Amino acid sequence: MMRSVDLVIFDCDGVLVDSETVTNAILAENLSRHGLTLSLSETMATFVGGSMVTVRDKARAMGADLPEDWIEAIYAEIYGALRRGVDVIAGIPALLDALEAAGIPYCVASNGSDEKMDITLGATGLAPRFAGRRYSAHALGVSKPDPELFLIGARAAGVPPERCLVIEDSATGAQAARRAGMACLGYVPEGHPDRLSAEGATIIRHMDEVAALLGLDQSR
Repeated sequence: MMRSVDLVIFDCDGVLVDSETVTNAILAENLSRHGLTLSLSETMATFVGGSMVTVRDKARAMGADLPEDWIEAIYAEIYGALRRGVDVIAGIPALLDALEAAGIPYCVASNGSDEKMDITLGATGLAPRFAGRRYSAHALGVSKPDPELFLIGARAAGVPPERCLVIEDSATGAQAARRAGMACLGYVPEGHPDRLSAEGATIIRHMDEVAALLGLDQSR
């Protein structure tokens, strides 16, 4: 069982909603048109967890010839794909129910935009559960691995960092949690968890594990 927690901070893509594969497939196809050819697995390994500004700068450094309006263009492509459907991560609704039953508040802090969260959280029915508790790097101008995005969420809830738990699926997010002084669970449903565990994250393979680690009742 983990230490007592007064706030759970969720990442969005890949933690609440299964959007990473869709997003990175669109990204890989787009970058190939601009001179940078990567497989889907290479794209995910290179870019997952970064803001789109970071993605743009890294892709340019790798040889992609991206136009000035590239961020707006890639978001339009990604949003179009996500509007066609995205799934909620297995176990998330039950976990949110358990947190609410225990009186533990939660929020979402994402390197994505508010518009992207509107689409993905709206498509999965999760949007009302995070109303007023969403923190977007795109809107706030600070992105992981900078810890400030998590610290903003903690301050808004009036909870000190050492009483927060972050749930992340990227090394970038795990690093931000570590730098913020927050415990982190690294959600790695399959594959090697080394990049997250190297940042101090405790690895989980399914969201059902979270309630058990927090000593929550999921029988309701």
